[in-house]
Amino acid sequence: MAALPGGVHPAGVADAMQVDQPQPVAAGAARMDAKNGGSLVEGNSPITGHIISTTIGGKNGEPKRHYSNMNQRMPLIYVKLYTYQIFRGLAYIHTVPGVCHRDVKPQNLLVDPLTHQVKICDFGSAKMLVKGEANISYICSRYYRAPELIFGATEYTTSIDIWSAGCVLAELLLGQPLFPGESAVDQLVEIIKVLGTPTREEIRCMNPNYTEFRFPQIKAHPWHKIFHKRMPPEAIDLASRLLQYSPNLRCTALEACTHPFFDELREPHARLPNGRPFPPLFNFKQELANASPDLINRLIPDHARRHLGLNFLPATGS
Repeated sequence: MAALPGGVHPAGVADAMQVDQPQPVAAGAARMDAKNGGSLVEGNSPITGHIISTTIGGKNGEPKRHYSNMNQRMPLIYVKLYTYQIFRGLAYIHTVPGVCHRDVKPQNLLVDPLTHQVKICDFGSAKMLVKGEANISYICSRYYRAPELIFGATEYTTSIDIWSAGCVLAELLLGQPLFPGESAVDQLVEIIKVLGTPTREEIRCMNPNYTEFRFPQIKAHPWHKIFHKRMPPEAIDLASRLLQYSPNLRCTALEACTHPFFDELREPHARLPNGRPFPPLFNFKQELANASPDLINRLIPDHARRHLGLNFLPATGS
């Protein structure tokens, strides 16, 4: 029986697998604990992984800590605004320089507390991926590591960043990491608890060189049961499209930007809760070079086309 990278053996997954299904965090369950360095804790168990943890011009972890101290989840408008900008940034680096970040996580996302503009930082693990060229699989912080990396894939794509961004989205919605694995084997266990046991075809898509396996058969946990009952279906749908075993089934960064979850950001008079305008969201340039007219039509609202002088683009509804 084949072992996963780092000595992770399928039998170990079976031993470690706990069939307890993940439960949504009760409102107010996540709180701040100064003794644990300001990390989120649920009950007495510290939960690592900070949400948008570093701010430009503000204290470390300001947005998340504010809502944790208030025993509130982050308002959806900020979840939408932050994650949209993450995907917009990924759309640029994936298409213009053709770079894969390979370590998308909350600690590598900078947010300006005044304008709420988000920037992706720390490109120390970034690389231009060349088809047919092997890459290291032991990359990306554990909670945000795509399953193909856990399965030892060395020829992966920028879709590993999409998985990581999906994990960040889920974390913002839940108030805690979705897949808090304590080791490589436990990380796979946490993913299987939610997505179920991967099929042979899914494993082939993740790593065609990994052919022998035997995992406990666990059914996928319904996405609507992962999140709170009042979670908008658009948020759940987007998470499910990002967090797919098969890398080629995950949406691209530009496709994620067009998702209905972000429609509120495209409304003509949409603003921040404090009345300030949103940071620039639609001034796309080179990243649209190979985008289809339909995608561009869904991506940039009419009012933004007029403002940016993009009248050459087909109007929405035409």
